[in-house]
Amino acid sequence: MSGVKGVGGKAGVRGVGGRAGANGLGGKAEVRGVGGRAGAEGDGGKGGVKGDLVTDITASFVVFLVALPLCIGVAVASGVPAELGIISGVIGGLVVGAVRGSTLQVSGPAAGLAALVAETVAEVGVAMLGVIVLFSGILQIILGLVRLGRMFQAISVAVVQGMLAGIGVPLMFSQAYPMADAKAPGTALENMAGIPGLLAGILTDPQAMIATLLGVVTIVLSFAWKKVPGPAGKIPAALVAVGIGMVVAALPGVSVKTLQVGNLLDSVRVSGAEQFAGLADGTIITAILTFTVIASAESLFTAAAVDRMHSGPRTRYNTELIAQGAGNTVAGVLGALPITAVVARSSANVQAGARTRLSRTLHGLWLLLFALLLPQVLALIPISVLAGVLVHSGWKLFGPAEFPKMWRQDRGEFAVMTLTMLVIVATALLEGVLFGLAAGIVLAALRMSQTVIRQHVEQDTAKVVMAGNATFLRLPKVIDALEAAAASGKPRIRLDLTGVTHLDHACRNQVEEFTAQQRGLGLRVELLMPGEAEHAVAPDPAPAPLPRRPVPAGEAAEPSPWPTADAEWFYLDTRPLSEEHARSPLVG
Repeated sequence: MSGVKGVGGKAGVRGVGGRAGANGLGGKAEVRGVGGRAGAEGDGGKGGVKGDLVTDITASFVVFLVALPLCIGVAVASGVPAELGIISGVIGGLVVGAVRGSTLQVSGPAAGLAALVAETVAEVGVAMLGVIVLFSGILQIILGLVRLGRMFQAISVAVVQGMLAGIGVPLMFSQAYPMADAKAPGTALENMAGIPGLLAGILTDPQAMIATLLGVVTIVLSFAWKKVPGPAGKIPAALVAVGIGMVVAALPGVSVKTLQVGNLLDSVRVSGAEQFAGLADGTIITAILTFTVIASAESLFTAAAVDRMHSGPRTRYNTELIAQGAGNTVAGVLGALPITAVVARSSANVQAGARTRLSRTLHGLWLLLFALLLPQVLALIPISVLAGVLVHSGWKLFGPAEFPKMWRQDRGEFAVMTLTMLVIVATALLEGVLFGLAAGIVLAALRMSQTVIRQHVEQDTAKVVMAGNATFLRLPKVIDALEAAAASGKPRIRLDLTGVTHLDHACRNQVEEFTAQQRGLGLRVELLMPGEAEHAVAPDPAPAPLPRRPVPAGEAAEPSPWPTADAEWFYLDTRPLSEEHARSPLVG
């Protein structure tokens, strides 16, 4: 009976992924499923659930404190009212956070899209932002429903890191101007070129110098605060910087720019017929596709990174893509910023000990309550502090340590990564990503197309032997070898391609055209294509008959002592017979 009921009790296991039985191993609900947590009473009673609830609520406050300055800073960097950043943060918590895609990943407005949003808003206006985000969300939902979520994981890591670096570099230079209470000139290259003039202006303006110092202090705190020992080190660095900035901004004689905050509900912009008519514009369609690709890729790459931070349930990529699409659809309806998963908030959620989706959902509720009940507090935050927070985010996106690491690992991938970054900085995000993808594909094709060509001359024959994969990428090398054989002046040319594992259409045409051309000139060209045998294999000759003794005329043929082909062979045991067998009547 014990074998059926379990070890030491009844119903030890109810099924794969089910609970351990009531008395199976000394407690209820020992195991709830593969990869799941121990049940409420398996971990020492009902206090486990209460403990998780308290931990998740605490973690949600930590995420809220990290998200608040980032939501506002991203909105300011995007060239839209700060309220839209808060609305997107609320949606990222209450809408995206409630869907069972990822357990601990936190979503909201991301610094990675700030430059793209700012460029789009400057080109088509804030009113069109809602339509672009709305249809980007719809496309994300469709991609998730057709199960293309994991497709984004097939993108080269070098392209992803180049994309992040290409986002981070312009972000740092663009936020250098708000740090000094100045306005950025425009494009990334213009912002870089204007840095010397910005520094000269800071040195001649005391208020600009104060604002810049606040931004610099924010950057230093962002790097160093995590090293502070004790409970103080667990306070988000951005929140500490905001507190210091608010105190300095309130001092007499200080006149730095602070955040201009309006009513949260009044900032909602629902798109009308005029905005939807803009879908006929190619610029709008391009922006929708760009937002969809970048937001989806950033969210799913972040999900993979967050999964490596904890041992809980893994991300369901297609479900998470649908969740991101639902969030962007709602954000688009309200005219807010696009939403993606954010590494800073997600890592803060994991480090705070979050266990379930409750923490990432509640942080959106705290953002909403804070914006509705305490909007006057937001108006005390200096712009330069928020800019400093985003400069730090840009540096993290840039990831300078990744470049020497990639150089040591793979020079080709390093080239793809660097080129992707440079093209994004010089042009725009979509163009840079497309260029990076194309470069990655070319690199992979070159590495797969390894063609070995050997040339030599034997007597009156010029020989060319090819092996490996012969594709159009190696066509110049193939043409050089053929032309060298033709220029050798020998009357015979032998082209041996039997060692080629793949011969594409371009190379095959070139070889066949060369063969026809040389034969037309009177040369003897022997062409062996892949799969053709150089020589026919002759069958094995029949074994020669064994010799027989000659039979004289008139004498009957005796049985041959030589074995014939149909002879039966037996094993002869040469061991001496035992005494018992020697006396047997069957022997001798």
